Parts: sequence; structure tokens; C-alpha cells
Amino acid sequence: MTTQPLLLIAAGGTGGHMFPAQALAEAMLARGWRVKLSTDARGARYTKGFPHSTEIEQINSATFARGGLLAKAMVAPRLVMGTLSALWGFQRDRPTAIVGFGGYPTIPALAAAYLMKLPRMIHEQNGILGRVNTIFATRVNAVACGTWPTDLPAGVEGHHTGNPVRAAVLERSEAGYISPGDYPMEVLVIGGSQGARILSDVIPPAIAALPMEMLKNIRVSHQARDEDQERVAAFYAQHGIKADVQPFFQDVPRRITEAQLVISRAGASSVADLSVIGRPSILIPFAAATGDHQTANARGLVEAGGAIMIPESRLEVNAVAEQILSVLDNPDAAMRMARAAAVFGKPDATDMLVDMVAQLAAKGHQK
Repeated sequence: MTTQPLLLIAAGGTGGHMFPAQALAEAMLARGWRVKLSTDARGARYTKGFPHSTEIEQINSATFARGGLLAKAMVAPRLVMGTLSALWGFQRDRPTAIVGFGGYPTIPALAAAYLMKLPRMIHEQNGILGRVNTIFATRVNAVACGTWPTDLPAGVEGHHTGNPVRAAVLERSEAGYISPGDYPMEVLVIGGSQGARILSDVIPPAIAALPMEMLKNIRVSHQARDEDQERVAAFYAQHGIKADVQPFFQDVPRRITEAQLVISRAGASSVADLSVIGRPSILIPFAAATGDHQTANARGLVEAGGAIMIPESRLEVNAVAEQILSVLDNPDAAMRMARAAAVFGKPDATDMLVDMVAQLAAKGHQK
């Protein structure tokens, strides 16, 4: 029988949940722990990135957010069955600690941990708790916050760990920043997986409105949806702007590092990448995000002086052009933003999460 401590990680089926879960799994395996990942069919799509020694458990889960009436009616029974299955599994192989990263697939593991009084915690990536993390925030031993400040229920204390980032981002932590000037400059436009169309509508004409002497030095990397790629590329070409337009960039960390300015949505992972590397940014929160959590994600970096925020309701060409110019035409201000972003960054986020798990396990052992 193994004497290795066991970490049970429960995570929902999106990159926002799975990427920090993967970072924690890698770190805990390196420290000699066993790691099990509990997720559903959607989450299983992300498991290829996990270390091969991670034990994957695909559980019964469901969400009220998708499907018709019949599918919604089956949510509660499926979650109950998933919880019973988790209880049975924990009896056979008792976890030393359980960490939930949000999403409906975390309900069975966290509910079973609560019923068995096992050491448990959650990690919230965004500045506003997701639905499931809201349910469990008062039912766990600790709450780790990726974004600060995080809006928490009364009486709940949050611990600001930051959001773990990929190794390709971490190795560029506080990479030297070249201020804008009369030489080639890079502008990166990244829209995330949702709501990028408005960036494709507004950002190209805003860049085209910049002074000609500045435009001759600018090269744009613009992430656009498949259906928008051709028209966005054509617009840049018609206005004599050098641009690389793609639906997805495989090398975003490199492009962030080389950029004088990044224009981005305010997803938790994007904000984490920008602050760990340390680059000036214009953040445009996705208006339809649940609970307007992207605005909360952006707030801390903006208040720290590392970013400018433009609400989607005020996203129009002249306003964006003015803010781009305020960065690219002011090298001292751009450098201050880069430094402020780097100071705000949390490159030690994974280590802080590891420490919290260790403390959680120690307290559970004492009990």
C-alpha cells in the first residue's frame, strides 16, 4: 500500500479551470505526491497536457447552463450520482487534500469532501466567484484567489495566490521591455475564445487612425475569428499596415514579450500572462461575461498602473485610437506601465498554491 499523500484535483471543462489545475498537478507530482484529476467529458479534452502520471477520473456531472428542459431536469440526479460515486471512491482511496478549481464537475468531489470532513479548498481564477465556487466558499477550509481583489461572501477570507501560468510565460517573467519610439514596434491584439468580433471591428480602424509617422513603424499581430480573418487582414493591407492576422497564435507568450502594447480581453489567464511578463495593455472586458467578472479581473492591474481599461459600451474608434496613442507616443509612461504590470504579477502563484495545499494537509493530519 502506497504511503504517498494523495491530492484530488477537481476542475471544470474549460481552459480557465484546467490550466491552473495542470500547473498544480505538475508541482505536486514533482514533490512526491500522487495526483488524481476529477473532471467530466469536456474537461477530459484538456488532460493531454497533464503529466502522464496524473490519474484521470471522469465523473458524472452536468450543468444548468446548457441543454433543454429534459437535460436540465437530469442535472440534479447526475450530480447526486456523481457525489455518491466520489464518496465510494474516497472510502477506497482517501485523499489527503482536495482542491476545486470551479465548474460543475467539481461539485461531486467537493460535496463528498464536505460530507466526509476531508481537508478541502477552492481556487477562483476570476475577480468574481463562479457559481459553484460561490456555493462552496463557505464550506471549504481555504479559498485561494487568482485575481485580487476578489468579491467574496461575508465572513470568507481569501488568500491572494495569483493564477498559475504556463512555463512559456513564467520563463519570460519581467523580460526586458523596449519602450516605443521611432523604430519598429509591435502591437498585439488578442480577443480570447469569445466576443472577439467587436475587437476586429474597432481595433483595426483605431490603429489606422494613428499618425502616419507612427504607423510606418507599427506591425500588428491580430487574433481574429475564422470568419473575420480575411476581412481584418484585407483592412490592414488596404491601409498599408503590416499585420499578421490569425485565428489562434501558438506563441502568444513570445508575442507578448516582443510587444510595445497589448490590446486584450480581460480573461483571468490573459491578465496573469500580461502581468507576469510585464507589458502595457489596453483591456476591454467581455461585456457578456458572467457577473461581469472580466471587469473585476482588469481592475487590479488598472489600479496598479499597468493597464488602461475601456468598457465595451464605450468601445469606439476615436476613443481607442486616443488610448493607443497615449502609450505609443509616450515612452516614459509606457515604461512605467510595463514596470507596474510586472510588480503586480504573481510568478510564484503555483508555489503559493502548493504551500496552501501543504498547510491544508498538515492541519488535516493533526485532526
